[in-house]
Amino acid sequence: MSIPNTETTATSDEATRIAEKPGKDGTQRRTAVRWRLFLLLLVLVSVNYIDRGSISVALPIIQKEFNLAPELVGLLLSAFFWTYALMQVPVGWLIDKFGPRKVMTASCLGWGVATAASGMAGGFLSMFIARLGIGVTEAGVMPAGGKLNAIWMHKSERGRGATILDAGAPLGAGLGGIIIAGLIASTGSWRWSFVIAGAATVFMGLAVWWYVRDNPRQHKGVNDAEASYIEASHAAEDAEAAGDGSVGKRGLLPYLKFRSFWAMCLGWLGFNGVFYGLLTWGPLYLAQAKGFDLKTIGWSTLVIFGAGFVGEIIGGTIADKWRASGASANLVMRTLLGISSAVVIGGLVGVTVVPDATTAVVLLSLVLFFLRWVGLFWSIPSILGGRTNAGVLGGAMNLSGNISGFVTPIVVGLIVGATGSYTWALLYFVGSAVIMGASVLALNYNKRLPV
Repeated sequence: MSIPNTETTATSDEATRIAEKPGKDGTQRRTAVRWRLFLLLLVLVSVNYIDRGSISVALPIIQKEFNLAPELVGLLLSAFFWTYALMQVPVGWLIDKFGPRKVMTASCLGWGVATAASGMAGGFLSMFIARLGIGVTEAGVMPAGGKLNAIWMHKSERGRGATILDAGAPLGAGLGGIIIAGLIASTGSWRWSFVIAGAATVFMGLAVWWYVRDNPRQHKGVNDAEASYIEASHAAEDAEAAGDGSVGKRGLLPYLKFRSFWAMCLGWLGFNGVFYGLLTWGPLYLAQAKGFDLKTIGWSTLVIFGAGFVGEIIGGTIADKWRASGASANLVMRTLLGISSAVVIGGLVGVTVVPDATTAVVLLSLVLFFLRWVGLFWSIPSILGGRTNAGVLGGAMNLSGNISGFVTPIVVGLIVGATGSYTWALLYFVGSAVIMGASVLALNYNKRLPV
């Protein structure tokens, strides 16, 4: 017999009726705090990626100042991902234990300080250590966001919730090119741009503590209609899960025997092989292979990653609306993510053969538009493990993705250093996209894992 969860009170027929007919027949109209909360998370993740990608924009200057060979550039770009990846499972456990609000706030404050410290680096070693620190402190943000998606969003809204959260990545990467390039130009120093970005992150941490709550009932702005709407969805999911015994808190080990767990991890690994490759080496590719100056790099980065932001929001909206029409989760997710993978592979192959710089930017924009549909993956931890285990599963997924984060910059650096060309680096991205495509088709999106 399952024990009712405190998150899933108000499960009566009346609560469901209120949820389905807000504002009609004299019933209370739902507030929309959950959407405002996720807009805050969108801004937060955008700042996260502005900080994370700032070194890539400033790298042409930093490389000259520190006199770095391509191999050392790759090592420096990978430093963040070493500690970021290693912290994913531990931080997922902390999120499930202490709640996403505390972990996310602490993460923001720590990474703001670490980002500012990176602006004071005197050479390769001190910059490398600062980037390790940023990786440790940023680790909690995305798994906490995945947990909040499971807690705050109705089942029918989690596709949009996942993509709003994850859309901060391309938005921050795109805006970061303009913002960091602008700060460097206005202050005359890449160092001050890092300090300013770090201060903005500390401010975001305070905003998270002020607005985010671990349960909708704890938020003063949430009325009973909105809370009941969310809780009715949770109750229905828990009732379904109780039938197969998959309710309750679990560790990570029971999930290792399931194909869908590994497909989730490998899909995110392949996705990040492409995304982090373009995030870290993209600006240098445009500078060295296409002859772009700093200003042109900034605007091109905005166009490329801005297309990813638009694509991610559109992908999440299509997924939720298609699911609402009655289509199965497997049909929706496998179709959308299969199309995404095919376009990404074709676009990257195209970039390797076109000599024209403008055409390369257009193709990379197309790649990012469809690649970011895979942001729907942030709904998968709650699909496979429910709200209770979404933190640890989100951490495991992000760990696998960020293995690509520290491997890809090093591999690309070795390739570029050995060949003097970016062709084989782009083909490495194609291989990552193939892994992504195979994984999104192998994953079962229809039900919680029976652990």
